[in-house]
Order: sequence, then C-alpha cells, then structure tokens
Amino acid sequence: MIRNTAFSERLRQGARVLAVAGLSLPAAAGHLSAEEQGQTIYNDLCASCHAESRLGGIGPALIPESLARLRGASLEDVVSHGRAATQMPAFADQLTPDQITAVAAYIETPLDHIPDWTAKDILAAREMNPDYVAADKPVFDADPMNITLVVETGDHHISVLDGDTFVVLDRFPTPFAVHGGPKFSPDGRYVFVMSRDGWVQKYDIWSLQEVGRTRAGINSRNIAMSADGKWLAVANYLPHTLSILSTEDLKPAQVRRIVARDGRESRVSAVYQAPQRQSFILALKDAPEIWEIGTTEDAGPFHDGFVHSHEVAMKESLGSEQGLFARRRIEVAEPLDDFFFTPDYRILIGASRSGDKGVVVNLDVGREIAQLPLPGMPHLGSGISWESQGRQVMATPHLREGRLSVIDTADWSLVKTIETLGPGFFLRSHENTPYVWADVFFGPNKDKMHIIDKDTLEIVKTLNPAPGKTVAHIEFTRDGKYALVSIWEDDGAVIVYDAKTLEELRRLPMRKPSGKYNVWNKITFSDGTSH
Repeated sequence: MIRNTAFSERLRQGARVLAVAGLSLPAAAGHLSAEEQGQTIYNDLCASCHAESRLGGIGPALIPESLARLRGASLEDVVSHGRAATQMPAFADQLTPDQITAVAAYIETPLDHIPDWTAKDILAAREMNPDYVAADKPVFDADPMNITLVVETGDHHISVLDGDTFVVLDRFPTPFAVHGGPKFSPDGRYVFVMSRDGWVQKYDIWSLQEVGRTRAGINSRNIAMSADGKWLAVANYLPHTLSILSTEDLKPAQVRRIVARDGRESRVSAVYQAPQRQSFILALKDAPEIWEIGTTEDAGPFHDGFVHSHEVAMKESLGSEQGLFARRRIEVAEPLDDFFFTPDYRILIGASRSGDKGVVVNLDVGREIAQLPLPGMPHLGSGISWESQGRQVMATPHLREGRLSVIDTADWSLVKTIETLGPGFFLRSHENTPYVWADVFFGPNKDKMHIIDKDTLEIVKTLNPAPGKTVAHIEFTRDGKYALVSIWEDDGAVIVYDAKTLEELRRLPMRKPSGKYNVWNKITFSDGTSH
C-alpha cells in the first residue's frame, strides 16, 4: 500500500523550484568578482528553497557542514544537472560553466558565524499532518512487532516491510538525507526519523501515516529516545546544542547549549539512550568530556566538582543540577567518538581522536578504566556483543583495515583479530542465530559478506550476492529466521536470506537501500544489535 496524502504531496511540491526561463542576472553581474557573482546567482536561483542564509528551508542547508559528500566537481554537477529523485532542477541551460563554478564555490564558503536555532525556531518549523488519523489498531494484518523499516536513500523514502511475507505495506517520503538510524517508541507504534539538516519526522506505523515533523537543528548527527518514550534528543553540530523534543507533539522541551568546563562550546558527535540508567549519553566532538542527561524528574543531583559535606544537611559544591534533563559531566583525557555500550549500560568504549585505540569508561564511577589497542579506526558505533563459549564478547569493524577485533568485556582483553577481505562498516547478529554477519564496505571487495561462527570466531562462509556492487548492512526478522542484506545501489535490492542455511530466498527491488530496522529487535535491544 503506497500512500500519497495531501500533506506529503504538499511537502514535496514545496521543494519544486520555479521555472527560470527568462530569468536574467543583474546587468552588472559580469563586472562582479567570482564570489559576488556566486552570491548573486544563489540569491536569484537558490534562496527560495534553501534560504538566503543557506541554512535550508524546504530544501536542505547549503553549507560546508551539510555538503561533506558533495565537493568540487560533484557539487558543480548537481548544479548543472540536478539531483535524481528530488525536486532539485538542472541549471546547465541557464548558467554558463563559469557561473556554475562561481555559485558552487559560494555554497562551499564557510559561514562567517555560527548560526543559532532556538526553541522558537523549532516551534515555528513544526508542521503536523492535518490528514493524520490515529488508528485504534494496526490497519494491516501483519505482526506489528515484526515490521522492518528500510531506508531508501536513492529517492529519500522509507519502505514499511512485513517481516513475515516481505510485502511492502507503505512507502513514505522522508526529509532529505536521513541519517543516524530511526528510533521507535517503546511500544513499537511510532518511529522517528532524522535528516542531516535537523528535520525530525514522526510516523505512525499502525496508521501508516506521517504524524508531523519539525526542524530541531541546522546540521544534526542522530537522535535517541528516552526509556519512557516521552523525549527525543537530537545531537547537533550546528548550532552547538542538544535539542530535546516531546515525542507527543514534537514541541521543544529544552534546547541546551553545549559548553565544556573550560567555557568552550562543542559540537555533539552523537546522543545515545541508556535505558537502565534512565538517561541520554552524549559524545562531545570538541571537548574531553562525556555528558549524561537525566530523563526523569528525580535525576541527580549531579555536581560539577568535589562535594565537601561538613555536617548533616550542609555541603559545599561547585555547581550542581537536579531533576529532569539534569546534566552530569564525565571528564576524559581526550574527546571520544562513536560509543559502544555493554548490555547493562554500565560501561562504554569510545574511539580516540587518533583512531588507534578504544578508551573504556565506567559510567557508574565516571572515569576511564582501560585502553584497548584498536588500530585502523574502529567503528565502535556498529559494534555488537554476544556470548561466545560462555563469555560475553564484543566485536568492532575497522574503517581503515580489513579486520574485526573481538574483545572480552570482563577483562577487556583482545580475544582475537579476524582478518577480513577489507574494511567493514556494519556487524549484526541475533540471539537465535549461531552467526555474526559482517560486510566489507570499502575497497574492491565491497560486494562480499562474511559469515562468522559465534563460538569458533572463524569465517565459515563468504557470500558474493552482487558482484561489483556494494553489499552492506544486515538486519534480522523478529525471530532471527531471516537475514536481510542491502545491495546499496540506486538500482539495488534487499536480499532475504535463510539465516540458518545461508541460502538466498528472494530479492526485493529498492532504491539504494541502506539501513534496515526491525521493530522488535530495536525496542528489546536484541542480542547482536548495535544500539
């Protein structure tokens, strides 16, 4: 069932650029500098969708932080020929090559100041779907706990997949450039999707309808759901804030400026839910600190310094926070990124800035307790854990080396290094399968998928389902019976495997499918799923 409601159609049409036939640049444009000419062209042709500030409107932000994958000739190509599967038109017929170069250079110019995005801005951007009707029960016959969402980056849609029949129940448009993984409400009914440009979309799986959306930042990294399902945290690069929204109506509850102990502001690399801790955990990009934000009314008190109690009911301390959204600082030796958590959320491992080690932090006591030699830039955010021969282990791929590191989480010793056919990006497993699935995302062997025995830690099979194409990201159905793998190409597909026999069963055509997210696996924090 593919729905095109008036609401979603209005959002799409809003991104359509007016025809530029007959539009002429100012007569003086030929005498302007390249920078001035680029700005003039931008204001005439681009600002109506992307805003004069370049911070985005109905089109995405056009600033360096939002265009990391579009540089130089690639950006000029987009201006010239448009962008497939979007409302971005081609301007090659209206602009000369020099003019295209000028406007591309202007778009790549850093802003002269860090822009702000306040609670007032979030509220103003909020648009709820007037056609939305909340269903009393699912409008489909499929198991609502076995729904898998497939993010299709080729044309910015998500397919809602029945995990038993693999029928697409709905396919809905998303904001531009979804990033960071959708997050489900604890009951699995609602899902929240975030884009690089800070747009947050709420979708009702039962009703197969978008509820609404708002913009929580200008350049954002990911989102996290509080354990009680009431709050959604948005990690922002621009501005340097954490935005917390009410999941009920997407209204801002708090926009917190991220200021380190030394007074400097920091970007937020990522935000994570720590369900057992009733908190959010923040990785700071520019400060040697980890933040914990309480999500209950009785959180804290969290003190910024030592506490000296002289007598009952008397104490001296260097600042404290208490209550909902109270903040706790954990100081570390250097900024850490890309966190992996043990299943009880007592311990995290963060990647060092140098990319050659993992730093183990005990969140209970708030300090580093170990370091792990992990050369080749470990991708800890994709790390998973499972039981192997009676002990709990975790494994992480490496973005620069063809290896997987397997670590004992009891003593933080390196159990084994598994050599692979190239650097990988994603790992997945499930409590009902004996295997770990690992892609080879980078390099000439990007079409390979390794199957690893959980106990022996040996590669038992290497799949090659789409020679020459990128094969990546694995998700399991609720019962672990089937494994879903993406052919990460514009004319791609989701491949359904029998997780026991490793035999391919069918292919579902998709537009550059990337991540896949099963409701049950995510809300129960299934073993072998990155969180």
